[in-house]
Amino acid sequence: MSTVGDEIALRDIWFGSPWRVLGARVVSDTDGLVAFWLPKGSPSLYPADAAGREIRMPQANPVLVERKASRDSLALARPGTRYSIWLFWDSLWQFDHWYVNFERTIGWTGDCFDTVDHKLDLIVTADGSLRWKDEDELEHAAELGLLDAAEVRAEAERVVAAWPFPTGWEDWRPDPDWGVPSLPDGWRRV
Repeated sequence: MSTVGDEIALRDIWFGSPWRVLGARVVSDTDGLVAFWLPKGSPSLYPADAAGREIRMPQANPVLVERKASRDSLALARPGTRYSIWLFWDSLWQFDHWYVNFERTIGWTGDCFDTVDHKLDLIVTADGSLRWKDEDELEHAAELGLLDAAEVRAEAERVVAAWPFPTGWEDWRPDPDWGVPSLPDGWRRV
């Protein structure tokens, strides 16, 4: 458990080490919901090749490069689900869209909240239009034996059938005293 306002790292773990790391602030941490704010300018670490291009398919011993979050977002994770819902706003804080990230939650490891990304994503606009994202990455990851594409697609079908939109967080705003979070010192520990 953590305290509202704490600076933490959201991590995607592959092969026993951080694959992607995002600086965030805790908004809620209850038995039914964990919520994280990732403001524009938050530090992020992504796997990259020698030329600095982001690598999309997990591999052991990634080289992580820093970049900053380009917009404000709020991530909502509910225990027992195999996905998180991210909310995005425009620069004037008008709600823009939901982003469903299919993943397996590992949970808290000190000052980090860990998941394993399942590659498939779903974008849902404010008017309810759907657009699937990264279906090719899902199939590639399945071919490599990293995950079961049929299981991920079944979870995606359950989410669409349940239609968890709106989430009730669309009008949420961060505490005005919160600054951009830093990555905690322990982000490297697994």
